[in-house]
Amino acid sequence: MNSFTRNTIILLLGLTLGVTLTMAGSVVAERQSTSAQLPLETVQALSEVFQRVKENYVEEVDDKTLLENAIRGMLTGLDPHSTYLDEKATTELRIGTSGEFGGLGIVVGMEDGFVKVVSPIDDTPAAKAGISSGDLIIRLDDKSVKGMSLDDAVKLMRGKPGTRIVLTVIREGEDKPLTFELTRDKIRVESVKARTLEKGFGYVRISNFQTRTGSDLRKEISQLKKDNDGKLKGLVLDLRNNPGGLLDAAISVSDAFIKKGDIVSIKGRTDDNKKTAQATPQDILNGAPIVVLINGGSASASEIVAGALQDHRRAIIMGGESFGKGSVQSVIDLQNKTAIKLTTALYYTPDMRSIQAEGIQPDIKLSDVTVAARTDEGLKPLREADLGGHLMNGNDNDAESESDESTDAEKEGNDTLVSNDYPVFEALNLLKGMELMGNRK
Repeated sequence: MNSFTRNTIILLLGLTLGVTLTMAGSVVAERQSTSAQLPLETVQALSEVFQRVKENYVEEVDDKTLLENAIRGMLTGLDPHSTYLDEKATTELRIGTSGEFGGLGIVVGMEDGFVKVVSPIDDTPAAKAGISSGDLIIRLDDKSVKGMSLDDAVKLMRGKPGTRIVLTVIREGEDKPLTFELTRDKIRVESVKARTLEKGFGYVRISNFQTRTGSDLRKEISQLKKDNDGKLKGLVLDLRNNPGGLLDAAISVSDAFIKKGDIVSIKGRTDDNKKTAQATPQDILNGAPIVVLINGGSASASEIVAGALQDHRRAIIMGGESFGKGSVQSVIDLQNKTAIKLTTALYYTPDMRSIQAEGIQPDIKLSDVTVAARTDEGLKPLREADLGGHLMNGNDNDAESESDESTDAEKEGNDTLVSNDYPVFEALNLLKGMELMGNRK
């Protein structure tokens, strides 16, 4: 048997094995029909390439490496999110969704041959160093990423905690590339954080969607209620720079605020990839208004939540247009402890809007600006009460004094918020206005 024939048999067996393993996932009948129509001429061309590489490549390459690269290329050629996961990558994926993993804390994708930052994760080396959503990474230490696969680039960014790496990025609006020296760390992600902004008004930040995000959200809101006399007048739900995560977690978060109707619909080619998630009859805020903050780093699962709350008129969406990742990836385990992550469906909002490559449009757009509170240097405009001999109004002076003190404390808090996080300041003002109008009605 000559080498060409042998290689053809190897590849045919590999392709048949791949079809068999995929069949184990769900749709046996359809995949059997497809496998009976394998394009033999293309398979022979692939076999010939395999043979030429084996014989002529500058260095000797083993069959396993070539076949894995062929599988990897088959998937990455489909779309930016389908990929082959070797044993190590499969293990890391499982760990990542549980909320603890190693690295820099960046969610990335590919764009024009470079690594694009989808979002830095809160409280990680990337976020602390100033890496921003939309940055294009062009060099990792002294290596250009042009021509690298996304997997290879990610492997270079990973490493032992405490080791350093220099990232060179191109950022829109900057005249020249920026460099950042980051120290790798063990990434522990708390997906839900909460605090009170003002009495009765809560803030919840979801940084990504993990297995326990839905239950953690409910615990945090329960605590916020306790801290605010058992009731919240309104909530800011911050999904900015949230790259997504588990679909079930996004459904759980949406369901916490929606009493009935669809949350999200998933539509793929097979029956197993077609389903609609329905809300259960509960609203943990009892109808209190919600403002959801999004931006260009809000992707996937965070867009599901924003889209569901927007379509149900349950929340006002504020900020910038979201990332626009409306596809669903399924992780299909293979027999050798590896897996493939395959795009199997698109998801749709309750009004049957596809977010793919479109994103969620905010109801109220905010520019990406930094605002500083004005300093008066101690000089205040004159008021009637400052004029000599002004008439008294007959109100209790003590009550007036207490009111002024409360107003001053509130103003100081607002000044800090407007300079530290202007979108949250605007969201809080909107909630207060909605609460005021509701009371008047």
